[in-house]
Amino acid sequence: MKKIINPDRKEWTAILKRPTTISESIEETVASIFADINRNGEEGLKRYTEIFDGAAIDDVLVSETTIAQAEEQLPEALKEAIAVAKENIDAFHSAQKVTKKVIETTNGVFCWQEKRPIQKVGLYIPGGTAPLFSTVLMLAIPAKIAGCSEIILCTPPDKQGNVNPAILYAAQLCGVSKIVKAGGIQAIAALTFGTETVPAVYKIFGPGNQYVTTAKQYATKFGVAIDMPAGPSELLIIADDSSNAAFVASDLLSQAEHGEDSQVLLISTSEKVLNEVEKELALQLEKLPRKKIAQKSIANSKLICVKTDDEALELINEYAPEHLIVCTKNTDFYCNGIVNAGSVFIGNYSPESAGDYASGTNHTLPTNGFAKAYSGVNLDSFLKTISFQEITVNGIQNIGNAIEIMAQEEGLYAHKNAVTLRLKSLK
Repeated sequence: MKKIINPDRKEWTAILKRPTTISESIEETVASIFADINRNGEEGLKRYTEIFDGAAIDDVLVSETTIAQAEEQLPEALKEAIAVAKENIDAFHSAQKVTKKVIETTNGVFCWQEKRPIQKVGLYIPGGTAPLFSTVLMLAIPAKIAGCSEIILCTPPDKQGNVNPAILYAAQLCGVSKIVKAGGIQAIAALTFGTETVPAVYKIFGPGNQYVTTAKQYATKFGVAIDMPAGPSELLIIADDSSNAAFVASDLLSQAEHGEDSQVLLISTSEKVLNEVEKELALQLEKLPRKKIAQKSIANSKLICVKTDDEALELINEYAPEHLIVCTKNTDFYCNGIVNAGSVFIGNYSPESAGDYASGTNHTLPTNGFAKAYSGVNLDSFLKTISFQEITVNGIQNIGNAIEIMAQEEGLYAHKNAVTLRLKSLK
């Protein structure tokens, strides 16, 4: 990792730059594949699955029989671990339900909001080098709690046309409606337009590489909503002398092994801490099965020493990390001052991987600085808020004159007349 000591503020933009950018060629590829899927439907979806995933498939949907067999293929220990995670994720997201609260804004005017589920949602689950069955739990559980009537899951198959059994098991456990053997741009296009067997959805969720991220953003041009621009994973750790260097290094590597385009940062006011973590990184990296991936990610990553906690906090908020770990004596200073982060982990015994799997919080989070404006996935992500109002005779008499004056001032006389007629009828 590149070590940077007391950088000038003018250098911050360059220092905090992410390793990936969306090129015009990717956008052109996305537009081309979308047009093909829109035109050719299932035939196009199968063709791209063979081109990109090397799998020739007859049926894009996973059969009920295959889903049922998945449970038998998994060891009991893994099923028990999934059950623990499911229970915690369910508890955390169920607690986000809100009750209707009617407000009488003025005498006789009653206003309230009610939540309604998004009927059709699409969940994108990366396959690739690490099939993320944990993401199935993170997306399908809140979708089910919200009451979404159709939950369509897309994930790339292996070269034999099979889907990882842990993904199938988690999907069945969480109430997914259909599982589609498709990944990448073509999967997002299928969820956008629909095919002969894949329903079009109203909102698409899930992380992915820059191709998937670009495809999701392109889908919005066709009236489909997305959760957020969620790209390559990233982690920032703020640590001082109270931190454990081995723990910090393990957390940095846990994100670095996600993918070659992942990025991890360590910020500290102590150069000694940076040096200790650097040594631990070298030791732990050698033992990782995904060493080559982590090495490339580490090359995009940085160890940064700053002079003060205030400067460190400002740097964190400027970066707006997807994941933030706070391992300092004065955790309150950082936790109270954080305004831009996807998910925060506090203390030496709160590894980021806990949030990835089983603590209960959602791991589908904004990356690439989007934490400045986006939240991570939560129950509200699968709901719409509809406002209601009921106005009594007293109510229209109380606010009617204000409406008339405002409508007339804007030159909208039909608006004014809609109130005037009612007020006259009461005389």
